[in-house]
Amino acid sequence: MTTERAPRLRRFELAPVRGIWRHELALYKRYWKSQSFASMVEPTFFLLAFGYGFGSMVAAIGDYRYLDFVATGVVGTAVLFTSVFPGMFNGYIRRVFQHTYDAMLAAPVDVHELVTAEALWIAAKSSIYSCTPLVVALFFGLDPSFGMLLVPFVSFFAALGFGLFGMWTSSIVPSINSFDYVITGVVTPLFLIAGTFFPVGALPGWARNAAQANPLYHCVELVRHAVFGLHPLADLGHLAALVLFAALMWLIAVRGMRKRLVD
Repeated sequence: MTTERAPRLRRFELAPVRGIWRHELALYKRYWKSQSFASMVEPTFFLLAFGYGFGSMVAAIGDYRYLDFVATGVVGTAVLFTSVFPGMFNGYIRRVFQHTYDAMLAAPVDVHELVTAEALWIAAKSSIYSCTPLVVALFFGLDPSFGMLLVPFVSFFAALGFGLFGMWTSSIVPSINSFDYVITGVVTPLFLIAGTFFPVGALPGWARNAAQANPLYHCVELVRHAVFGLHPLADLGHLAALVLFAALMWLIAVRGMRKRLVD
């Protein structure tokens, strides 16, 4: 006797996304103080330490004050840290230890809806937290501009991709300790060759080429252009790179999580 597997849901509905967001909001009300403190204070320390530390030796980079250069770069760092780590650790803990995702999938929710809702929640939070360095820099002489209003949207697209990347890695690592490989081998290099604290043009040729494939570099460039002046053609290329990165990460994150949770 053969048994047929139940057909998978392939449609996409907003109701499961809303339900997962209500769940996330209920949890967030419990830990928002500690998470907000870490997500906002850490990039501020980066800004002040590098902006004033190196800023005492390097007054300017190109046409920018070094403090302003670092402030816009640290936005990208904040995007990376506030998206990839929740995707990695929350994704793993909720799947392996808490079995939260199993409970969600017992409802009329499919894996692609779960992944999408979780990633959108991560990106929404990150897009707000990552603006902290700019707000701090305004008190230290950064000139305000209307382009700054675009920064949360840039951060959202970048955080969406990194959050999905974190969820994908949470589906392939054999144990939570294996994240050390990802952090050291992937996240740290992304952070170092993104033009955050020094211009990419000052790096060797191979590093400059590697930066072109770094989503964080495209995020940092978009943030700088939004703050100091847009470059339409170049910015469309940077935005396209972030959208392509997010789309690719969505595909492999859904596949990875489906393999772990359903198959």
